[in-house]
Amino acid sequence: MARQLRFITGIAAIVLVAGAAVGVAVAWRPQIAAIAPPRPDIFDPDIVKRGRDLAAIGNCNTCHTVQGGANYTGGLPVPTPFGTIFSSNITPDAETGIGGWPEEAFVRAMRSGVARDGRHLYPTFPYDHFTNVSDADDRALYAFLMTRQPVHASPPANQLAFPLNYRPLIAGWKLLYLRGGEVPSDPAKGAEWNRGAYLVEGLAHCGACHTPRNALGAERVNAQFAGGEVDNWHAYALNDASHAPVRWTAEALYAYLRHGWHSDHGTARGPMAEVVGNLADVADSDVRAIAVYMADISGAPPPDRKRPADAVAQSASADAAQANTAGAAIYAAACASCHEGNRALPYGGVNLALSTAVASPDPRNLLNIVLSGVGAVAGERSPIMPGFAASIDDAQMVALASYLRAGFGKRPAWNDLDKAVRDARAAQATSVAARDAPADSRQRGTP
Repeated sequence: MARQLRFITGIAAIVLVAGAAVGVAVAWRPQIAAIAPPRPDIFDPDIVKRGRDLAAIGNCNTCHTVQGGANYTGGLPVPTPFGTIFSSNITPDAETGIGGWPEEAFVRAMRSGVARDGRHLYPTFPYDHFTNVSDADDRALYAFLMTRQPVHASPPANQLAFPLNYRPLIAGWKLLYLRGGEVPSDPAKGAEWNRGAYLVEGLAHCGACHTPRNALGAERVNAQFAGGEVDNWHAYALNDASHAPVRWTAEALYAYLRHGWHSDHGTARGPMAEVVGNLADVADSDVRAIAVYMADISGAPPPDRKRPADAVAQSASADAAQANTAGAAIYAAACASCHEGNRALPYGGVNLALSTAVASPDPRNLLNIVLSGVGAVAGERSPIMPGFAASIDDAQMVALASYLRAGFGKRPAWNDLDKAVRDARAAQATSVAARDAPADSRQRGTP
């Protein structure tokens, strides 16, 4: 019996040692030797310009710039269910940025999520999408970043509890969820659709916000574009689960992405406004390609979304006029003059029967917009709206949102709306405090 026990114990020890060795082999990545920061003039200006456009499509500055800070210097806090991760400095500073990275190291980070020194990068950096980026585009991005102004700036330490702060564990996450390779093309769809697929599934990483995640923080492959969460906003479903009262078309998506506004859908706010801001200088052909691909992804509309926008608006407005709630008076006093009638931009607002925020199963976006308003955009004739955080209390917000939901959205009442209003107001107060804070505040910067 003792001999058998020793034998079993020995086998178990061998298995454990072998498992540990395999784990180390899987997790370990070699360091790539540092280089002297390359001179900006060695890069082809045309490739740098292309890299600038790609960085805009990838929304790189939004995640790597803090409020009041220099572009691409990192330090932005990214809240996750596991703790807060701070984005890195990607300027060509030799000590705190990527100035010492050869192109090989940059490509490895994009494709495998591994830093130059061999550390695994947390997947808040969406390398699960960047695996799809071509060699030429990686080269252009590298050229663009290496010609930025180097800034010496170190991000704060990540706020993760053990064992999540142990980076080798990320290797296990990658084994489960990181898949390499190019985005499959479909010749039957045409060049524009395929270009859109490449951008959406790669650099634009739209699914990173618009796809729900599983318990380990990975995108749920069976629910791509079914809606997600980001920065106290709900990223709407973009597939056939969309709650938009009127179906998105390629033309509507193009206008929305190009101008941040469409009369049948409303205004881009929150993180989506930053995406639109970055796309402002991107070539029309790329923005149209994204729109064509995403319109196709949305699938065939259900019967209630086949009606034209004016029919939807007239039907819902009639229902709202018959409603008799406390919110009706607030709507009449504060909202109707802009959201009804034919007021020209920037004072005219979307008919709320067409608003996805009103029709969505999540009230946060509507509440955020009512509290914060819609600011003017320089050089654009887009809608503006005052914020009502100081003039409407929580009970009035609940009454107004309930009225809009029933009268214009024609959907079941939102659950626990009182809590949603309190949470939205707290998030709005935090956002205002960050906006007014000194330049080193660790908040999202403007695009």
